[in-house]
Amino acid sequence: MAEKEVIKVIESFFNVGKTKNFSKLREIQLNDSMFSSFSDVPPYNLKNYSDTIVLEELRFSSISDYEYKIIDPITSIFGNIAIVKFRLMQKGMLVDNKAFTGTHITINGRATFVLIMKDGWKIVHFHLDKTFE
Repeated sequence: MAEKEVIKVIESFFNVGKTKNFSKLREIQLNDSMFSSFSDVPPYNLKNYSDTIVLEELRFSSISDYEYKIIDPITSIFGNIAIVKFRLMQKGMLVDNKAFTGTHITINGRATFVLIMKDGWKIVHFHLDKTFE
């Protein structure tokens, strides 16, 4: 049961790319100094909660017709901590609003999410990167 709840939180994260309901990002991520994220998209440094929110909104607003697929998730739960590892496929149209152009993109990658049970499951860390298979 807990595994399904954890996956639903992660699906909510990626569904923001479809719905553009950015307030959902604040609901499912822990606004705390413990929060961190890494990505293979600049800036490459370890990001805190507020920087992550800004960058996620920018990323998701720049992609139209967004789709994703979580592939082979493995969930481990240790008390009030959950770790989820999976492969990830994302695709859509990367829009350049200044030039009024778009480029179809498909990104195959991998992801690790760490969640904590604190008023429901909340994302406390994630790491996304591309794979070059």
